[in-house]
Amino acid sequence: MGEDVIVPIFGMLTGIVIVGMVVMGPAGRAVGNAITYWLAGGRKAQGALPSAELDEVHERLDAQQQQLSELAERQDFTERLLAQGRDKGALAGGGER
Repeated sequence: MGEDVIVPIFGMLTGIVIVGMVVMGPAGRAVGNAITYWLAGGRKAQGALPSAELDEVHERLDAQQQQLSELAERQDFTERLLAQGRDKGALAGGGER
């Protein structure tokens, strides 16, 4: 397996983990609970959550978005480091044939 394969695989796995954290996290559960309650004949869609609960969901969603942004920055940084290492290795090994 070359470095050309490892970087995309690492990126895909990171993306899967991030999506899983968002979907299975508190914000994802809150949205799922609200939809389930509404479909079960609870409140109308416009008033699915009381104001206090809706504010809490918004705060949690903001926190999840911040974490997602930080993870994306870390992934970009890691990919740049891997690319630099690959470029340096190609340059250093180029004259030894």
